[in-house]
Amino acid sequence: MKNIFTKIAFITVVFFAISSCKDYLEVQPKSQISVEDAFSNLPNATNAVIGVYDELMGDNGYGIRINMYYPYDSDEIIVSGNLDNGRRGIGRYQLLLTNAELRNPFLQLYRGVEKANLCIDQIPVMPQYTNGTEAEKKELRRLHGEVLTLRAQFLFELIRNWGDVPAPMIPAYKQTDLFIPQADRDATYIKILDDLKIASDLVGWRSEIPVRNERLTKGAVKALRAKIALFRGGYSLRSSGKMERNADYQTYYKIARDECADLLAKRTEHTLNPIFEDVWKKYLSSFTYDPAGEIIFEVGAGGSNATSDSRMANYNGPSVNAASRYGSGGGGLVALPNYFYAFDSTDTRRDVTVTFYSIAATNIKAPRRLGELTDGKFRKDWRNPLLPGTALNPGYNWPMIRFSDVLLMFAEAENELNGPTASAISAFEEVRKRAYYKNETKIGKTPTDKIGFFDALTNERYLEFGSEGIRKFDLIRWNLLNQKIEETRTKIQNIRDAKGDFANVPKYLFWKNNGEEIQFLNSFYKPTALTVAPTGWTRLDWGQHLTTNIIDGVTLDKAIARLFVTGKSELFPYDQATFDSYQGKLKQNPGY
Repeated sequence: MKNIFTKIAFITVVFFAISSCKDYLEVQPKSQISVEDAFSNLPNATNAVIGVYDELMGDNGYGIRINMYYPYDSDEIIVSGNLDNGRRGIGRYQLLLTNAELRNPFLQLYRGVEKANLCIDQIPVMPQYTNGTEAEKKELRRLHGEVLTLRAQFLFELIRNWGDVPAPMIPAYKQTDLFIPQADRDATYIKILDDLKIASDLVGWRSEIPVRNERLTKGAVKALRAKIALFRGGYSLRSSGKMERNADYQTYYKIARDECADLLAKRTEHTLNPIFEDVWKKYLSSFTYDPAGEIIFEVGAGGSNATSDSRMANYNGPSVNAASRYGSGGGGLVALPNYFYAFDSTDTRRDVTVTFYSIAATNIKAPRRLGELTDGKFRKDWRNPLLPGTALNPGYNWPMIRFSDVLLMFAEAENELNGPTASAISAFEEVRKRAYYKNETKIGKTPTDKIGFFDALTNERYLEFGSEGIRKFDLIRWNLLNQKIEETRTKIQNIRDAKGDFANVPKYLFWKNNGEEIQFLNSFYKPTALTVAPTGWTRLDWGQHLTTNIIDGVTLDKAIARLFVTGKSELFPYDQATFDSYQGKLKQNPGY
């Protein structure tokens, strides 16, 4: 939920309203304040930077579409419901050029780039930047670093979804042609990596800043730089229609390793919360500051509207009846059966990341069947109903990057450069030990060969970051998305047939309520001979559910990413209106 920083009324200056792609950079003033006035003093410059932050959130930002439509379908989660020319079309990789869910977030990301460009252009030339008081100079440098970082984030999101995109680095009023050509993504990556290096020297650490998680700090800049470096060093779909990575990829793995190492050396700034559930239930869902600072940067939400608030727990999470004490919500994302069974029974992340219940009007929980599980890190029943917000806009912030990501990025980069060294293994095992809280001896043996360690890392990121919008993009940069989709289909068939690793999945579970909660008679991990519910218990189809479950008119295993085509679906197309507005200057992505 947005704190006081993001509640200050922001000055729109000449930041534009966007009515169509053709005029997405045409200046349409929204106030009477000139550029000179907007950057005449520190308070006004601060408000201008708030306006840049504002483009992260809302329905077309990290309030629902970019963070809960764009990352799916994957091998963890799929979107629910019938195939359409909207969010489900994105999830199933139909991706028609008329899909408005492609167009509107694209425009908002560019609005963010433009606002950032204006601030980057103006803040360093303010007289106070070089001749003000020490306090003014320090704060303006911080603002400069923040907008460099925000521009990097907007461009990063554009690149990983659309590939080679136009990358304006100056504000519109200085451009002779607003419809600039596509830039090579590698060159754009290098530019924003350089910008982030500058930004890390301009902003302070978390401990130096009163308003923390919703404003960018040195830790956030470094973590983002590490992530972008891994994408620059990873695979991506090129105009050739092939997944490729550059020969110099290790250069960028070294950047990622070094940035993460800097963060690992500053545990007083950011570290793991000892209990995984607390990150989500005790802190993020309760709008309470986490002293560990595990969430290094979160996108602030608030205002109970489509522009500045979020839809987490309204769109996703467990299904909640509108008449319950929590208000309606949930059910938009389906956690796949193979994902549930990817977790060990003692892994504390399972019951945080995946929910197997719905909530009735009476507030009593009922279990969901195996093909109906939902994600769980954002839940209506974890939110204090007395806090500000609405059923539609609960006000949850979006966690952009966590410290566990830093640990696993370090381990991955170190392994790529030097194999599974002691420091790489230590970082990897720190995440696993937290997952197996009070059962640390059950984390298993960590592989000591490079390939085995990489495979363990890919699985650990799978378990750690479920429903955080990370998995699909990880699989793309590793060139594993097609493989994992196929593996998922096979695993669900095996769960259905109780074969191989899934031979012990029970056909039925037997349950009853204990107050509002659910009590199970038998294990998720052992077969049962029972087929009829004992007195006082209710039978629930579990493995049996997959023999009849239908999603989108096809069996569950075939519904997953049903129209995915490797060499095409790793990128989105430019929507038709955008493509037309550039009058031949854009090259459509492969396969569209």
